[in-house]
Parts: sequence; C-alpha cells; structure tokens
Amino acid sequence: MYSDPKECLYCTNNDTLKSLMIEIAPLKVSRAFLFKEQTYHGRCLVAYNGHVNDLNELSDSELADFMADVARVTRAMQAVFNPEKINYGAYSDKLSHLHFHLAPKYVDGPDYGGTFQMNPGKVYLSDEEYARMVDAIRAAL
Repeated sequence: MYSDPKECLYCTNNDTLKSLMIEIAPLKVSRAFLFKEQTYHGRCLVAYNGHVNDLNELSDSELADFMADVARVTRAMQAVFNPEKINYGAYSDKLSHLHFHLAPKYVDGPDYGGTFQMNPGKVYLSDEEYARMVDAIRAAL
C-alpha cells in the first residue's frame, strides 16, 4: 500500500503527527522525533525526508546516510537514557513512508525480551518532562 504524500503525516506535518510525537531535530536525510507515549522511556522515531516506502528504494549513499541518522539518534538515546537494548521497528504496512521506531528496553521494564507495542497508550508526560527529554537528546546529538 503506497500512501499519497499529500496525505502523509510525515510529509505534511499534520495534526496527527503533532498529536503522536514531538520533533527533536532535523538530521542529514531525516528527522528525529520523540514519541509522546512513553511506555518505553525515551522512545523515538526517525523518519526519512523523502516519501519512499522502503529501504530498498534508496540509493546506496541515501541508505548509508539514513542509517547513519538512525545510529546517531540511538547513540544519543543510549547516552541520555542508558537502556539495556534499543529495539528497531520498520513497519510501513499502513503508512508507506520510511521510518524507524526506536524503542528503548530496560531489564525490568515493559515487554523486555519481547516485541514492543506500537502504542500502548499508558504513559504520557507533562510538557515540561517532554521538553527536558527533547533538550537532552538534542544535546547528545
């Protein structure tokens, strides 16, 4: 399923995007976001700038740049939140825009040893808490 870029939340920066996440920073070929739902403390997302569906649509240099952006964000997440592991999810079944979900996992935390839930809807923070997290990630980038 290929979505129309004019209807894509990443391409249009629409209200759905703003209700789900907060933009952290532009990167070389993508943008970093903090998920508002924070069951997985420090959960982020990296969305490619262009409206492509899959990694295999990128040239080798675009792929290298995108994966470098993903690694840059996970390094910042590791420095700020110190999770045991970061799970990567690249699901584009319903929204065909290349993006990676980055879910930190902690030994005694939710779903450790299993697959993270897309949007458990359990943990939301104050605006001040989000701002502190975004500032810390930005500083680590």
